[in-house]
Amino acid sequence: MASAALPAWSPIMVLLVAAALAVGALLPPRCRAEFTVVVPDTSAAALVNAPQTGFSDRARTDPGEQRAVQEVMAATGNGWAWGIPDVCRGRWHGIECVPDRHDVYHVVSLAFGALSDDTAFPACDAAAATLSPAVLALPHLRSLFFYRCFTGNPQPIAALLGRLGPAFRSLVLRQNGHVGPIPAELGNLRALRVLDLHGNHLTSTIPATLQSLSHLQMLDLSYNRLAGPVPQFKFQRLSILDLSHNALQGPVPASLGQCRSLLKIDLSQNGLAGTIPDTLGDLPELMLLDLSHNALSGPIPVALSRLSSLRSLILSDNQMQFTTVPGGFFSGLTALTTLVLSGMGLAGTIPESIGELSELRVLRLDGNQFTGVIPATFRRLERASELRVDGNRLVGPIPFGKEMMWRLGKKLRVGGNEGLCYDTKREGLEGVVSLAGVADCDSVRSRTTQHLVWINGTAGGHPGAVDGVATSSATSGSRDPVAARVGSRLVFVSLHLAWSAAFLL
Repeated sequence: MASAALPAWSPIMVLLVAAALAVGALLPPRCRAEFTVVVPDTSAAALVNAPQTGFSDRARTDPGEQRAVQEVMAATGNGWAWGIPDVCRGRWHGIECVPDRHDVYHVVSLAFGALSDDTAFPACDAAAATLSPAVLALPHLRSLFFYRCFTGNPQPIAALLGRLGPAFRSLVLRQNGHVGPIPAELGNLRALRVLDLHGNHLTSTIPATLQSLSHLQMLDLSYNRLAGPVPQFKFQRLSILDLSHNALQGPVPASLGQCRSLLKIDLSQNGLAGTIPDTLGDLPELMLLDLSHNALSGPIPVALSRLSSLRSLILSDNQMQFTTVPGGFFSGLTALTTLVLSGMGLAGTIPESIGELSELRVLRLDGNQFTGVIPATFRRLERASELRVDGNRLVGPIPFGKEMMWRLGKKLRVGGNEGLCYDTKREGLEGVVSLAGVADCDSVRSRTTQHLVWINGTAGGHPGAVDGVATSSATSGSRDPVAARVGSRLVFVSLHLAWSAAFLL
């Protein structure tokens, strides 16, 4: 179906949107971030790289390229393309052409698959579609885009793609059902800037030949079945690295710290082990770091606190038992909007510097072993839309005012902390919906005071009557009443100091 105007969506524009959505989709729970990757595309010298106001009456598509496009389209189930008199002059969606200085039009981009209602690329016959070798007869081709084209006819990625011409810049094969390994021949595409093989069924390892792609700016191999180590990439121009949802093993490569243009690193949902390399702190433009759902161990490197551009830090579900986070760790991460450290076994107190993150919207610290109180600085998190500290060992009053409690609603989760309470006398309960299982601070104060008085009176009047003290004395071989009284007073003092500190904050 012809269009009266140039395509509203070119494959490179679609790629930019896909990159933005890919980053946003990884923010839990589907928190969005405005990341856009601009991949410049320099035309071959023989072509006119300038706005075209119209087609010359003399201009025609190169005959060899005309036939090649028709063969490629027929192989995808679009046999009707044989009836197109001129694939460039017809302004067909999914086909982009650029003239040379002799009024000959050359095909520079092909795109197939219905990405959305607004992208009217030729659809594919998913049950029978194949990739025609005729694609090699397009010497000026820069971009090839296939989306859900071979799902009913699973096939390997064709090794012949490694023989595409020197102008080739972008290969996008998303959710096509491709099987088998990534062809090593793709490493021959030395000018490649975008390699996107997201959402297939690719197996084996990431080929070492990909390290030859020195111009690469976007590498997305996510949602496949790749195994083996992450290669020692050192791409100076790489902006997007997404290897998530595979079966990769081994360490996070320290060499990633040399990819100084990185905006996004997503290695989540793999089997990576070892520590997080300090070199990741050398990435001045990094905006998203997701290493969640691996087997990484602590400590969390202090070097990450230098990432002043970082907006999303997601390290959840790496078992780092008893790892502590320094109190001032987050002071330099002023751009942070999403912080997810759930299910890591982190210990110690919650860093107060988190409360200084004025842009923070999502904070998840649940499922750890944090002790002490919720920092009073958390009152300053005025933009927070989700805050979880449930499943820790926190004590003392919840420091949030009524307005913040209302705003967070069910997105505030504080349960599973037996020592937490809420000051209903001062704040009230009207509109508060997230305090299931949390005691009232007045009742906690009353019970604690009664308990401490009972301990002190019992130990003072009836030596050895307190189970804990008596057992301790028996274990040490001493039933000295003086020791019992001293022990009870130490219990009283320590509990009293802990509660006093909590309520004063």
